[in-house]
Amino acid sequence: MFSSLRVRLPLLFLAGILLAGLITTLIAIQLFREFAHDETLSQVRREANGISLLYADAIREDFDASQKNSRSAPTFAAARLRETTGDRIYYVGNPPFPGEKSGLPTLGQKIDWVSGKSLTFEFTPPGAQKAYYAAGSPVLFHGRAVGMIVVAKPKTDVNARVFSLVWRLAVAGLLGLIVAGLLAFYLSRRLVRPVLALSRAADEVAGGNYAVAVPDGGAGEIGHLTERFGEMAAKLAEAETRERNFLMSVSHELRTPLTAIRGHVAAIADGVVEDPDAQAHSLAIVAAEAARLERLVGDILDLAKLDAHRFTVLREEVDMEQLVGRAYETFSEQARERGIALQLEVRAAPVIVSDGDRVLQIVDNFLSNAFKATPDGGRIDLALSQTNGSVTVAVEDTGPGIKPELRERLFRPFVSGGGGTGLGLTISRELSTALGGRIDLDTELGKGSRFALVLPA
Repeated sequence: MFSSLRVRLPLLFLAGILLAGLITTLIAIQLFREFAHDETLSQVRREANGISLLYADAIREDFDASQKNSRSAPTFAAARLRETTGDRIYYVGNPPFPGEKSGLPTLGQKIDWVSGKSLTFEFTPPGAQKAYYAAGSPVLFHGRAVGMIVVAKPKTDVNARVFSLVWRLAVAGLLGLIVAGLLAFYLSRRLVRPVLALSRAADEVAGGNYAVAVPDGGAGEIGHLTERFGEMAAKLAEAETRERNFLMSVSHELRTPLTAIRGHVAAIADGVVEDPDAQAHSLAIVAAEAARLERLVGDILDLAKLDAHRFTVLREEVDMEQLVGRAYETFSEQARERGIALQLEVRAAPVIVSDGDRVLQIVDNFLSNAFKATPDGGRIDLALSQTNGSVTVAVEDTGPGIKPELRERLFRPFVSGGGGTGLGLTISRELSTALGGRIDLDTELGKGSRFALVLPA
């Protein structure tokens, strides 16, 4: 259950909110506690200051009375003040008049009232079970401190205010968690639903069903992922189709020469072919088909290496004029036998850094295809030129040209415009890419074709 993203996502969301709320609550409580503490001390300090002034005024008025016998402790409403403020009021110091009591309860502990400075402190009154915050203000008579009024407030009052805050924060936090939980559940369903759909689609693709319908993921990252997943499934389907077609084509191409070899060998072995000339002809066919089979296997291996990026390309200085000259000499005898006008035109003599054997392989493939497409008595032009930092080797023939529908598939494996395995142009294109170049094709039905290898100079 907890392994599901639908469950873990809202739980993680709620845990983050809970942790943030807890930290915020602790900080708020600490700040409120400090505020309440300072506010309480400020309040008792103001009360102590006010009551000490009232007490000092009462002493002064009684002292100035004409009858000395009337001097007694101030009789202002201390009890009323205690009832109004809820605080305790104490007196510390000498009695206001000799032989008279202060009229207020004593503090029961020693504090520095003689200095005449106000002070704040904490204490526990005699017989009480809880601590108090207290503030003392001196009672001045003729500029001299005769005592101190102390106003005390229970610490439980501050704690009660803090507990009230905690309770309210807890209720607010609980309501917030409920709202956040509903929101997290809604968002998790919105986010996880397309992810689960993609997961099911991935299972289908893993099972070989590349035609799986990918649901719309909407906008944003999920939509982008859904779109790319659909493209991936389509490419996998295309790759599987190409692989199947490739294997079928390979088996067909391999079976053709093997069938011819087996037929001629069986005919010779069974004595069907007894004439020496006929046997020689059969052996020549066997040798030609074996060479064709060897060529086909070599081409397949080269193509597999190129697809797997395991093909090594050399870096060496290549004299392009000498290279096209070798290609020209290779096919000149075949051109003479068939009456084909093979022309070599060298407009530049560049020396480039490339793999000479692979460049020659591509040019030979162009010439081989040109001789297959050109009828006897036709014309083939081999040209070398250099323009704008590029070296171009072009082979142009006077063959029938290439049909538009075949032109699109000509560079795919086992697609041939004439005889051959149909791998030459595929390998040539991959080799040109590995050499940092490209192959250009211009063709017109009834007028011929021009294949050009363009390499960086």
